Amino acid sequence: MPSSRSRYTGALALLLGAAPGASAQVGLTMFNDGRVLVRRTVPADLKQGQSEVSVAIGQVDPATVFSLDSSVTILGSRYEGGVDEGSVVRRAVGRRITFLSGRDTVRAELVGVDPERYKLTDGSVVFGRPGTALWPADLVITNPTLSLNVSTSKPRRALPLGYFTMSGGWEASYHLLMGAKGLASVSGQAVLRAGPLKVKEASVQLLAGDPGRAMPQAPPQAYGDMMVARANMAKESGVGEATVGDVHIYSLPGRVTIEPGVVTTVQLFPPATAGITKTYEAPSANPYYGPLPQFGEPMESPIGITYTVRRPRKSDFGDRPMPAGTVRLYESDSAGQAQLIGEASAGHTAAGEDLRVSAGVAFDLGATRVQTTYTTGRDTTGGRKRTVATADYRVTLTNARSEPVAVDVLEERGGEWSVVSSSVPAEKLSSTRTRFRVTVPAGGEAILTYRLRVLW
Repeated sequence: MPSSRSRYTGALALLLGAAPGASAQVGLTMFNDGRVLVRRTVPADLKQGQSEVSVAIGQVDPATVFSLDSSVTILGSRYEGGVDEGSVVRRAVGRRITFLSGRDTVRAELVGVDPERYKLTDGSVVFGRPGTALWPADLVITNPTLSLNVSTSKPRRALPLGYFTMSGGWEASYHLLMGAKGLASVSGQAVLRAGPLKVKEASVQLLAGDPGRAMPQAPPQAYGDMMVARANMAKESGVGEATVGDVHIYSLPGRVTIEPGVVTTVQLFPPATAGITKTYEAPSANPYYGPLPQFGEPMESPIGITYTVRRPRKSDFGDRPMPAGTVRLYESDSAGQAQLIGEASAGHTAAGEDLRVSAGVAFDLGATRVQTTYTTGRDTTGGRKRTVATADYRVTLTNARSEPVAVDVLEERGGEWSVVSSSVPAEKLSSTRTRFRVTVPAGGEAILTYRLRVLW
C-alpha cells in the first residue's frame, strides 16, 4: 500500500496535470459547486518564440486558461464561445437573412439589435422578425474556439492546457440500513452530473471540500442546458482518496466517458458496519439572543429524531472523510421489507468524526412547554446596568409507545445565562447548550421542571 506522502504527491500531480505520462490524456476534477477543472493536451505546431494557435475545446471560462508546462507562456487569447441565438443575432448585424413566413420566404437586412430591426427590400424597417429566421451556417458556432498567442522556449508539437468549465457538479449519496444490536450497514456513492462536457475516456477526480470561489464581476456566460454523465469504468479497482491542501480528492477507477442523458454513480468506499444510536430531542423554545420573553400559553414542541453513526479512529470507515451529501436511513418492517425512515443533508465530515443526521419527527412522542413564573429586575454587577430575568418552566412529555423512551429536552442560548434548579440533572454540553435527559414511561407521561436565570 502506498504511503500517505506518496498518495499526496500523486494526487497533487494529477490535480495540476503534471503527473508523468498523464499529459496525453484528458483529466477532469469535478467540484461540488459545478466547476470542472479540465487538463488536456491539444495538438499544436509551436515554433520557438511566439506562435498563434486555435483550439476547439468547447465551453470554457477564458479567464481561467493556463499552461500546464512552465516552458509555454500564454501571452493572450480570444474566445468565440457564444453558441446561443442571441450571439448569432449580434454576429448577423449587416447581413441579409432569409425568413420563412407561411409558405413564402422574406429577405431582410438586420440593421440593429436591442431591439432587433430589419430593413425590407422596399426600404421600410420593421421591429421584430418577419418570420422564422434561417441563420447562415457560418454565423452559428457549434464548437467554440479558443485562439491563443503563446511563447515557447523550444519547438513543440503539443500544447498542455488547464481551464475551467461548468457542470452539474457531483454529490455524495449514503444509505444506512438499520440492523440489530445497534448496528447499521453503511454504503456511499458519488453521483456525477456533467454539464456541457463531452469527453471520451477521461480520468476523473472528485474534489470534496470548499476551496473558495471569487464573486464574478459580471454575470457569467451561460453554458447551456445541464447534462448528466455516463462512465465506463474498470470494475477491478476502487476509488482512491488523498488530501491536497485542505480538500480531499477522490480518483474514480478506469476511464470515464461523459455525455448527455445518463447519471453515473460510483462507490466511494467498501460497505461498512457501524454502531448507530438514535436520540429524541425537544428543541429550545426561547430566543437565542436578546430578552427572555414572557409567555403564558402552552407551547407544543415536536420531538425531533437524531441518528449518530459512530466512526472511531483506527477503523477503515472512521479513518476516511465523508464528503457532504444526502443520507437516507432504512429500517425493516415486520414483513422484513426495508422502509425509508429518514432523509437529511449532511455536511463534510472529517475522519474520526461521528456522522450526525437529523431525520424527521417522532410520531408517537410529544412535548408541551409552559412558563409558570416570570420575574425581572436590575443587575448592577461590575458597574453595568443590565436586566436580569428568572423564569420557571414545566415540560410535559408524552409517550404513546409500548416501551419507555428517553427524550433530551434542550435549552440553547447565547450570552450570560444559567440553570438555577431542575427536577432532572442539567447536563451542560457547551456554553450555549444544556440538556435534560428525561425517561418517559410506556403509554404515559413525564414532567420536567427547571428554572432559568438570564442577563441581557
